[in-house]
Amino acid sequence: MADTSSPPTAFAGRTETPLDRVQHVLHARPYLSPLIVLALSFLVFTLLNDRFILPANQATMIKSVVVVAILALGQTLIILTAGIDLSVGFIALLSMMVMAKTSAEQGWSPGLSILAGLVVGLACGALNGTLVTWLNLPPFIATLGSLGVVQAVMLLYTKGRTVLGADLTDAHLVAGKIPARLGAERGPDSFAIYFGIVIMLVLYAAVGFALSQTAWGRHVYAVGDDAEAARLSGVRVKRVLFSVYAVAGLLFAVGGWMAMGLSSVASPNLLSADTNLASITAVVIGGTSLFGGRGRLVGTLLGALIYASFDRGLSLAGADQQWRVFAVGVLVLLAVSVDQWIRKVKA
Repeated sequence: MADTSSPPTAFAGRTETPLDRVQHVLHARPYLSPLIVLALSFLVFTLLNDRFILPANQATMIKSVVVVAILALGQTLIILTAGIDLSVGFIALLSMMVMAKTSAEQGWSPGLSILAGLVVGLACGALNGTLVTWLNLPPFIATLGSLGVVQAVMLLYTKGRTVLGADLTDAHLVAGKIPARLGAERGPDSFAIYFGIVIMLVLYAAVGFALSQTAWGRHVYAVGDDAEAARLSGVRVKRVLFSVYAVAGLLFAVGGWMAMGLSSVASPNLLSADTNLASITAVVIGGTSLFGGRGRLVGTLLGALIYASFDRGLSLAGADQQWRVFAVGVLVLLAVSVDQWIRKVKA
């Protein structure tokens, strides 16, 4: 009997090219794209300025990664469900200011102040979840509206003033003041180790476990991939979405806590207007699809490192702030384009 099977390379009427194989590999291993970009960025910025690779500079860069990475962690959960959160920065700011004012001005214990700030972040996330699930508002519109509300509440609460004083300095480490706890260095000055890095890694491990090993995590991916199909298969879509936004709000509060701790000051202007862009950039560069249902936390962490390396590398190279923002914008466009190209494998 004659062999009527078609050669593998002739499938779909054309020969598989090396580019096709790269496309399949990147689709199967989405963390490879950000890993390659990170390696290239380190190479390029080291060639531009050899100070980039020095331990002291790397310590500074890694320290700056903490806040972006934790905010991006919450943003990842939302983007996995095909949503987006534009209120990231102000949720973090409001939570941070609550922690600072209750501790420094009202004399609350560090633990109680931290808890108060985390509850505020959780409440803000729950507000976003309610707008998206029960009022059926598009995530973009819902979080854009809550951005204004949270910003107004934060400014009314703080009256636009920075919380200053000895209570927020490293001299009060033993007294357990919140910022000092997170800003304190442990190790040689050439490469300091910060408590915030440990907290960041613990959070990534915990959320990663929840996404990969629990029914909730599987439901998050299912809702992002196809919410209607998930609903028909028995997933309580609204409950999943509400929980995602609430957890994200809690993570944003932790990000605010880190920002205050690493700077030893609490100011309504501490987190710049680029905070939202930074969190979204880290997620997208890390390989999480803006269309939902696809992405890994290791990619988000790599994306945060890429964002920090570009910001630090361009700064050492003498680039103005507008060029650094331009570079990040180009990175986002490239990341989305690559994601679209990789998604064609599914088609």
